Amino acid sequence: MNNMLEIFGKFHFSELELKSRVPNSIFKEFKAVQRGEKELSISVAEVIANAAKNWATENGATHFTHWFQPLTDLTAEKHESFISISSDGNILSQFSGKELIKGESDTSSFPNGGLRSTFEARGYTAWDLSSPMFLRGPEKAKSLYIPTAFIGYNGEALDKKVPLLRSINAVTEQALRVKKALGDTQTSKIEVTLGVEQEYFLIEKEFWEKRQDLMLCGRTLFGSLPPKGQEMNDHYYGTLKEKVERFMAELDSELWQLGVMAKTKHNEVAPNQFELAIMFATANVAVDQNQLSMDVIKKVADRHGLAALLHEKPFSKVNGSGKHCNWSLATNLGENLFDPGDMSKDNLQFLVFLTAVIEAVDKYSHVLRVSTATPGNDHRLGGHEAPPAIISIFLGEQLQDILENIGKINTATHEQTMIELGAYNFPKIPKDVSDRNRTSPFAFTGNKFEYRIPGSSASPSTPTFIINTIVADVLRDYANVLEAVEDKSKVKQEIIKLVKERYNKHKKIIFNGNGYDGAWVEAAKERGLKNLRNTVEALPTYIEEETINLFERNKVLSRAELNSIFVVYTERYNKQLNIETSTAIRMARNEIYPAIMRYMNNIATSINSIREAIGVENEEMIEGDKKHLNKVLNAKIHLRTSLAELENDYAKAVSISDEYERAKFYHFNVVPRLAHLKEWADVLELLCEKTIWPFPVYEDLLFKL
Repeated sequence: MNNMLEIFGKFHFSELELKSRVPNSIFKEFKAVQRGEKELSISVAEVIANAAKNWATENGATHFTHWFQPLTDLTAEKHESFISISSDGNILSQFSGKELIKGESDTSSFPNGGLRSTFEARGYTAWDLSSPMFLRGPEKAKSLYIPTAFIGYNGEALDKKVPLLRSINAVTEQALRVKKALGDTQTSKIEVTLGVEQEYFLIEKEFWEKRQDLMLCGRTLFGSLPPKGQEMNDHYYGTLKEKVERFMAELDSELWQLGVMAKTKHNEVAPNQFELAIMFATANVAVDQNQLSMDVIKKVADRHGLAALLHEKPFSKVNGSGKHCNWSLATNLGENLFDPGDMSKDNLQFLVFLTAVIEAVDKYSHVLRVSTATPGNDHRLGGHEAPPAIISIFLGEQLQDILENIGKINTATHEQTMIELGAYNFPKIPKDVSDRNRTSPFAFTGNKFEYRIPGSSASPSTPTFIINTIVADVLRDYANVLEAVEDKSKVKQEIIKLVKERYNKHKKIIFNGNGYDGAWVEAAKERGLKNLRNTVEALPTYIEEETINLFERNKVLSRAELNSIFVVYTERYNKQLNIETSTAIRMARNEIYPAIMRYMNNIATSINSIREAIGVENEEMIEGDKKHLNKVLNAKIHLRTSLAELENDYAKAVSISDEYERAKFYHFNVVPRLAHLKEWADVLELLCEKTIWPFPVYEDLLFKL
């Protein structure tokens, strides 16, 4: 414990560290800039830059980098040394305020959706004062990482951070208006809080290196299920294997040193699947920490001879990986706006904010859905381990009962019930106000909402800035209604009226049942809920007029920026499918097909040898062998036919110039061809001798660690 506490934050430039290294006046001005009360002056930036540089070099740093999050869902960094040369030729260690505040990058080399042309390359990285700096790298060669926003020459958002920061401003501003309209004169600031759960797989690195699909696509394009999978439920929360324990111990240590509050680790449902959960932080910091954690997971795994798979569905018909985003709002006084308290109908503040979320999700469910539309997530959503693509909210019976009866005379509180185990020597356990519904895409889980659809490889920024924006939009309306009440003695009456009216209008989004049940698809359709089943169906949502008006009204994204996102994500879909298709073709043509030919030749040679040894009169003794050879031959013919069909459609796809039309062709034509090719390859895997199969199979990938 002492060691854990000693190392925590060792490479994290905390505000406490900054305060100890700069004059009090500088620190106060820094905090005022953070609160949006002042502009950052170059003189203050110079002092802070020098303090950060001194701390960094004392801890072995030689370089600094502006760390940003382009639209790749990854992070980017360019490292500059602290070395400078003075006018008299002396070598100095220097880091200026200007270098801290602003960096420059080539915007045309990052996805920008047409916002920047190749000849319009200039873009800027701007220091994000709300997210702390940190150190990474080998001893005596570390770099100071400075979280930054990435913008174009004219201020266009080219990253994941800018819309997130804008959306935080929007929702906190409107939430504060509602708080004041409800009579709160003490709260001065509201924060968006976020807790992220990250799922991932680990496999032996040697197996990863032997499979082109894992190396290039992040998922297996071929592979039949082993005799034993996850049906015994023996991996979930099971004992950690020693190799995994060592990996997780180093992962925790590295994250703690970076100031990341890694809290929970455990085996997930599928074999070799695991989860890391990080404690709640402000949304901006939580997103940065999740992006950092994904990178650290991969690098630490590599040191242990492992490969970390962050793809949403690395193994067909095996549980996929998600990224659960637990979202809430909190005040500067430590109040959680989604804490139901005593569950009374008189807890009107809670009911107002709860109803606002219900309305926001119902009105803009399609916008919330598109935030998680990726090719990887298409393989995961709707499976037995992931929520369906239909957006609904789980509240639980107790909360729903209160909202159904809001405004009625009975205002009795709902006392917390206790669960008795029916055995001696066990305490009574307090029961939460709602159950957990793992089939629900958007579930209220006691004092927060858990959005379960986001995919494991994606940045949590996109779903978070969309939740912020849609809730801000509804809260603005609520604030307008409540601020218009002239007689303050009637505010309570107006609140009850507002909650009752909006809840009844939007309660169709609430579903407490089993989201995996096929009947829910039809029931949701009858309710009028949208079912955007895949990425291709969802992507146009970004450029619908309603969506553009929503984001422009809340000053989060402009029409041009939304069009850029649509173009970038459509191109990403096509590029991913292009890589997967060409990889599958190569593996089938250059690895599987030759292996099958060798195997058939071996069988045929063996049959002929046996026939020669036993004589033609005993031909019936090799009938079974001949039948097996015929099965392999038949499957091989189907494989070759499927491969030819895939190659033909792949050639058609790459010839389509319009990106969205190409995406539709990939989805409706190429993806089924890929599945058909996989089907016959998997049949052949089960018919073929394992030693001749050209790459590791699922038994190796899922059970050897």
